[in-house]
Amino acid sequence: MLSRRDSLAALAAVIAFASDAARAAAGPRLSQGEPFSWEGLKALAIARAGQPWQPPQPLAEARAIDFEQAGRIAYRPGKALWPGDGDHETRFFPVHRFAAFPVSIAVVEGGRARTLPFSPDLFEVAPDRRGVRAHPPHGFAGFRLMNRGGKGDWLAFQGASYFRAAGALDQYGLSARGLAINTGIDGQEEFPSFTRFWLERGPDEAITVYALLDGPSVTGAYRFVNRRTAAGPIQDVTAAIRLRRGVARLGFAPLTSMFWYSEGNRAAAADWRPEIHDSDGLLLLTGTRESIWRPLSNPSRPTINSFQDRGPQGFGLFQRDRTFAHYQDDGAFYEKRPNLWIEPQGDWGPGAVMLYEIPTQREIEDNIVAFWTPAGPAKAGNRYDIGYRLSWTAADPATAGIARAVDCWTGTAGPPGHEPTPGARRLVADFVGDRLAGLGRDSGVDADISVGGGTLIARYAYPVVGAASRWRVIADVAITGREPAILRAYLKRGRDALSETLIYPLDSR
Repeated sequence: MLSRRDSLAALAAVIAFASDAARAAAGPRLSQGEPFSWEGLKALAIARAGQPWQPPQPLAEARAIDFEQAGRIAYRPGKALWPGDGDHETRFFPVHRFAAFPVSIAVVEGGRARTLPFSPDLFEVAPDRRGVRAHPPHGFAGFRLMNRGGKGDWLAFQGASYFRAAGALDQYGLSARGLAINTGIDGQEEFPSFTRFWLERGPDEAITVYALLDGPSVTGAYRFVNRRTAAGPIQDVTAAIRLRRGVARLGFAPLTSMFWYSEGNRAAAADWRPEIHDSDGLLLLTGTRESIWRPLSNPSRPTINSFQDRGPQGFGLFQRDRTFAHYQDDGAFYEKRPNLWIEPQGDWGPGAVMLYEIPTQREIEDNIVAFWTPAGPAKAGNRYDIGYRLSWTAADPATAGIARAVDCWTGTAGPPGHEPTPGARRLVADFVGDRLAGLGRDSGVDADISVGGGTLIARYAYPVVGAASRWRVIADVAITGREPAILRAYLKRGRDALSETLIYPLDSR
């Protein structure tokens, strides 16, 4: 089984080397083929759940290919699948230390699947400083869909069931995966893997990826219909999943990201850059269409939060802060990291969006996971048929016109210039939105604030001077226990909500 760090490192090892000396070819050789259909793949996956799990075997020679060596191994552009065909051109990743399990890849045409055989000639290797060239291990670790012109890619599958897409701003950031098993349960998390892929080019600019998921507790068939749009890549996902054995926590549509620090937890800022994060908040649109924003945190110990719901309209991890000056990073470009929004297809029924946050002191470790877990026990033999849409965007799908929480700061409580209030913390949150346009202090706007695990001792709400459609909420909270106080706030006018609901964990640090 892969560790969390290994599985994330596999996805991060995107190969950057390219060669002008690549040999021209009509593409990779393919086998004669066999019949293939989506219904057949679902039947195969469901049937495999009744069989003992056969753990995949890593390639021993993959251990010798570290991150630096993997960066010198490039798939030959002339050997690409569908070379030069718009956003369809596909190249393949070699197996390496962080993705040591080879996967089967086939091409579907006319209802037949033709396997792509491996050959070392498909790759070109740049020499190291001593002139030594690494030999690619025998197998593929995954694949990527190239940008037009072959410079960089916009979608990549590699490592366990992880995949990611560049958003509307052509920048990678957070990742997704096929399924979460026992995430947040110490020592029990599993990482089922996509072991086989089938790629099919559609007539409408879409490319469909079929995948077989396999792991100790689960099997599944997945279909991803991938389109690249002006607003960012969109993936329509359909899955049929069956459990081999019962699991304590089953997670659909899991997302994985990184949050180290922002303006809300400046005490964690060990680096010179003002902020470092791939995502800064979890957005939820509930079954009752309440919009909730939960800023991410870097807790002192692993923490999981559950947001109960029925028939969710959507959820996702977002990078709302798009200001370069807030990051000052001209290499990682955190202000360009994509948002990832999940839209359930059909009624998902009762369950919860779960947010798992892990302490980190480095930006190279993904420490945030969000997913949907259905209500009821996940027993052996259970089958789940599920569909959802993934949108990798720079936009915010929050309810039109409703004010959004765009900045949150924390600090000592009490009036400025006075001694801090003992045992209390202050939250300052700014909301921006069209619903606030033209409203002043005499417009009847108020902040509705409640606190769990603490006592609200002061609150203020007022328009920010010189900033159109921007209001500030200030709350001083006395924290009564060792756990963070959970503050819940929104702006209202009479009975009308003017903003989304902000949920903020306020601790004593």
